[in-house]
Amino acid sequence: MNYSDFLKMIPEATLLAILLVFFVADFVSARQADRKWFNPLACILLFAQTILCLLPLGGTEAFGGMYQTTPATHAMKAILTLGTLIVFIMSRAWVTSDKVRRMEGEYYMLIVSTLLGMYAMMSAGHFLMFFLGLEMASVPLATLVAFDLYRKNSAEGAAKFILTATFSSGVMLYGISFIYGACGTLYFADVAAKLAASPLAIMGMVFFFSGLAFKISLVPFHFWTADTYQGAPTPVTGYLSVVSKGAAAFTLCTILIHVFASMVAYWQVMLMIIVVLTITVANLFAIRQSELKRFMAFSSISQAGYIVLAILGDSAISLASLSYYILVYVVANMAVFSIISVVEQNNGGKTDIDDYNGFYKTNPRLSFLMTLALFSLGGIPPFAGMFSKFFVFMAGVHGADVTTHLGGWAYAVVFIALVNTVISLYYYLKIVKAMYIKRNDNPLPTFTSDCGTKFALALCTTGVLLFGICSGVYDWIAQACNFIQM
Repeated sequence: MNYSDFLKMIPEATLLAILLVFFVADFVSARQADRKWFNPLACILLFAQTILCLLPLGGTEAFGGMYQTTPATHAMKAILTLGTLIVFIMSRAWVTSDKVRRMEGEYYMLIVSTLLGMYAMMSAGHFLMFFLGLEMASVPLATLVAFDLYRKNSAEGAAKFILTATFSSGVMLYGISFIYGACGTLYFADVAAKLAASPLAIMGMVFFFSGLAFKISLVPFHFWTADTYQGAPTPVTGYLSVVSKGAAAFTLCTILIHVFASMVAYWQVMLMIIVVLTITVANLFAIRQSELKRFMAFSSISQAGYIVLAILGDSAISLASLSYYILVYVVANMAVFSIISVVEQNNGGKTDIDDYNGFYKTNPRLSFLMTLALFSLGGIPPFAGMFSKFFVFMAGVHGADVTTHLGGWAYAVVFIALVNTVISLYYYLKIVKAMYIKRNDNPLPTFTSDCGTKFALALCTTGVLLFGICSGVYDWIAQACNFIQM
């Protein structure tokens, strides 16, 4: 082993250093009653990590190809780190509350540990490293879901998350064993060169995809999502819905396109079925929800369908569109969860949709920002969500010939996704209707958001308004993916 290869893992090394700083800071200040400096320290370090990932580090390889990075990988790491930074900012009021204050250090360390696992997963060039990175991210997430010890739903959500995560990991490992049996190796490059569409390889691909589909919450692998999202603390729910989902989707895209390139006809058909089921079923269930976090859970499942839709194009544009969609989804979704969190803290912990009736009369600014974020999620122009959906639709039919059987189905899937956009707009407008139109004799009182929530909402709203208009954002991602939209 060449230990100098560790020096090539710059983002992972700096993130590990941040984790050690958190550990030392928490250990030294454990007896302090008030640690107002801890959250700003965490935010500053994550901001520095985001800037590091934005630097043109280029591609590198270490440990004989087990670790591989590309500019696209660095771009996605920057996006996910930005999402984690927003989570840190929005959770300031929650982590400094009396119930959670003593565990503030553990909270930051667990989140950074999951992010480190996602880094390793996205930079994997070997199925074993990919699996280890996935588990490194999943185990701390289970602890985060159960972080609120004073809520029964939190423990229930964590139990369901652990059971489904364990089962999905077993299914995925079973699929990896089939792939090894078919190719005799687990290196991505070697598997891509040797893989043929044999029954053993097809079985391995199906089991591998099924295991990863649990992590992304694709239908029919989504049953854990609503209960887990409802039970987890709101900042953790936001983290689960964007950062964790984004890392898994990006990795799925790269593996399908590069490793399973010889079996594209098989996994494209599988993805078409999954995308249609995911978007449609999630939208139908979202309409029926009366609890806002469960509502956002089904919304995130539907958004996962749109994210995976980009992979159908089987090209660099797929990776660029997927990454851009995740970036826009991060800012829009985190804006919603920031508002849910601050309302929950001022509403006795309740997150029912009916509680938002007449919300505009007492809190017009939060209502307005919530509306902008929901419009972006629904894909209403001129917000960034409209542009992200447009690029995903274009990626889904990229290179498809409508005169062929497979190409015709690709256009049909995109059309169904477009129709479902109208359905999603309907249930997003239900929240807007509750805030602006529905009468409430006892609306939520007027309250002032904490500085963390204000800053997080400022970042997210800026992204919602500008990411779609500023073409340089997509161009930066496209260049990293070796594709420039003409």
